[in-house]
Amino acid sequence: MTSVEYATQCTECGANLIQDYSKGEFICERCGCVVVDEMCDYGRESNSTDFEEKARTTRASGSTSFALHDYGLRTEIAFGSKDYAGKSIGSEMAEQMNSIRKWHIRSRIVSPQERRLSNVLTRINETCAAMSLPKLILETAAMVYRNYESMQEAKGKSIACMAAATIYLACKKCNVVRSLEEIVVATGVTEQDRSSVKLASKYYRMMVMEMGSFSEPEKPVEMPPVQSATSIDQYISKLSNMAKIDTKVERLAIDIAHKTNDHLLADGKAPNGLAAAYIYVAAILLGINILQRDVSSLSGVTEVTIRNRCKDILGLFKLTVTVKPGRPGFA
Repeated sequence: MTSVEYATQCTECGANLIQDYSKGEFICERCGCVVVDEMCDYGRESNSTDFEEKARTTRASGSTSFALHDYGLRTEIAFGSKDYAGKSIGSEMAEQMNSIRKWHIRSRIVSPQERRLSNVLTRINETCAAMSLPKLILETAAMVYRNYESMQEAKGKSIACMAAATIYLACKKCNVVRSLEEIVVATGVTEQDRSSVKLASKYYRMMVMEMGSFSEPEKPVEMPPVQSATSIDQYISKLSNMAKIDTKVERLAIDIAHKTNDHLLADGKAPNGLAAAYIYVAAILLGINILQRDVSSLSGVTEVTIRNRCKDILGLFKLTVTVKPGRPGFA
């Protein structure tokens, strides 16, 4: 029997049970038989609403995290000039505490592998904080890098580019639209340094091939397009929000993307270039003036790329525009 079945009735007489919270037991109200003992309390830690009081009365440590090299299971020596009782400590004691704190930090990282793991995870935390990415991306990126390091040797690789490639792979897994260029820039690399983008792209391809993150299925099934309609929707919404374009243009661009979702159109094409072309075509159809220069600067592609993608859309598909007659009396 499970603990849930034990907790419903007594195993001896079938009577109801009484729970003793202080001892963690279920006791029969009729015969006094102890049905379950040493139960774990999964209730709230405390009923306090104040953060300081909750931190003072907590009985366990905080939650673990993959984004920390020791999963957050560590003891920190705080910076300060007062002890636990609030009394000021002397200069000799403060110097001694600073020395203990320094050696405590050094003792946590004792091998080159731990030092490399700590540096990469620290860069991942800083980059995710700079880009305001959700915690799901942070934890996924940390777990991806841990899995990769357990399979392959990461010695000698750039910390910033490895962190950027890991975050980019985590965004792909969680369907969050972020380009590799903006992730590399968020790691602290200047936009002019194109070699870092190429190196991060190399690390990304290496992780995908080594870990098999996007491996093909074994059975021969019909594969979806390279750029699905869902990913194009996300890129269109992202560009529309960045350019502050009218919602009508965004809805029409998404509608055109759904109706022109084809293998030949999306095969080998950059999704941000396709999204920019869809937005430009939708704006032209609605009579809204949008410059190709503005769309290209936001999407990160050239104006020639936008024109080529527009030619592909208009050349492979036929767009029918239905014009509704205006009401009498209105201009």
